Amino acid sequence: MTDRADGKVDFRRSLDAYRAHKGRFRLVDVPDMQYLMIDGRGDPNSAPAFTGAVEALYPVAYRLKFASRRELGRDYVVPPLEGLWWAEDMASFTTVRDKSRWCWTLMLMVPDWIGPGMVAAAVAQAGAKRPPGRLDDVRLERLTEGRCVQTLHVGSFDDEAAVLARLHHEFVPAHRLRLTGTHHEIYLSDFRRVAPDRRRTILRQPVVADTRPVGDRRGAAADDGGQPAR
Repeated sequence: MTDRADGKVDFRRSLDAYRAHKGRFRLVDVPDMQYLMIDGRGDPNSAPAFTGAVEALYPVAYRLKFASRRELGRDYVVPPLEGLWWAEDMASFTTVRDKSRWCWTLMLMVPDWIGPGMVAAAVAQAGAKRPPGRLDDVRLERLTEGRCVQTLHVGSFDDEAAVLARLHHEFVPAHRLRLTGTHHEIYLSDFRRVAPDRRRTILRQPVVADTRPVGDRRGAAADDGGQPAR
């Protein structure tokens, strides 16, 4: 299926999981998807590992795109950068805000018609001349999230806290849900080039039905997962 005049598949248009609206939370069933992934730890604004992850993911992603068009006759738009965020100590996110202790996984989605062999070839091609420093850390992995709540945030990353507080403490308990999985961000804007107040980011949180007795519910934010973002 193509959804552009030039024949390229644009997953931001064709997948409901890439749709969100500012000021509105919605439940969406996210299909299993495969991603190029790199893990890291530390302040995303200053950690060399974070910059290195971005520099390693994109060369592989674009070589996959070109190989898909050349070898399979299937062209597509490289999807936006995404990230999973968590911390061993939740105070690092909430009260202390110690970004040096944050953990993350940066990701670029890969279409299901691309297999591990093509990924291995793309990694080898990316390393043929001037290999990115973290190229060996790139892996292909499937992510299962299922039912999620998501919304569109417009503004700086530091302004996400109020939106996430409403998601965790208002929307989730009101719909008899609880948090699970890991906080997920989808960067519709290139944060390397777009001013902070104009950045467009989908905030996603996996959830499950809260079937516990009312007296046993400690509040959505007390469960595993659902960590605020950067």
